Order: sequence, then C-alpha cells, then structure tokens
Amino acid sequence: MAKSSPKKLAKPINRHLWLVEPLESEPTLIVKSMFGGKAVYLHGRFVLFLADKEEPWRGLLIPMERENHAALVKERPIFSPHPVLPKWLYLPEAEESFETDAQWLVKKIRGRDERIGIVPPAAKRKRARRDFNP
Repeated sequence: MAKSSPKKLAKPINRHLWLVEPLESEPTLIVKSMFGGKAVYLHGRFVLFLADKEEPWRGLLIPMERENHAALVKERPIFSPHPVLPKWLYLPEAEESFETDAQWLVKKIRGRDERIGIVPPAAKRKRARRDFNP
C-alpha cells in the first residue's frame, strides 16, 4: 500500500482582485498579500486594500489622510471611516452599490487622485547581530 502524501491546499483567490485589472497596464503597480487581504500600490503609494475576510474586513479599505476624508465622502457618501481602522475609509462589500462605487474608486486611483493613498513608511532595516564576546 502506497503512503499517501498530504494534499497541498491552494490559497484562495481574493474575491476583489477583479478591481486591479484596470490598473494592470501601469508599470508601477504592486499587489502584495497583507493581513489576509491584498494591498495595492501604485506610483509608490498604498492606494487600496482588498479585504476578503468576515465583516468588518470584507470590502475595500481606502488608505488616505484623514483631512481628505470629507472631500471623498462628499462625492461618494457610501464611503465611511472603517469601524476598526478609522484613519481609512471603507466600502463594505454588502453595499448594493459596491461594484459601481468600487469601479469609480479605481478610476480615481488610475487618474492619480492625490486624495487617495498614503506613502508607506520606510521599511525598518534589521540591525546586524553582534556576537557577544565577554
């Protein structure tokens, strides 16, 4: 009897990745896995987080400075501060207008709307480990 090997389970695909398609021709596009979702970077800015877990982490988080919230909410009142991470706006997947509002947002991102996105903090460099010599 042959020994069976454990099956490798494929990672689930994020349900919101279709929103990245209009950005794929952009040479600066980077999509990274982060905290169970996908972080989208364009032109060196973190512009979108595709959340694919349970509420309140199911929809789109819009990384942006708080002083820009009101202007974007005025254009799209469906966006609101995220209940756990209020420094960013949120569009829950459960909203009836999710697809339309998400596509509108991606057009704004592609058009380089300066209100949307944050410059990610510089990565901390690991310090070289010193050997201990008593």
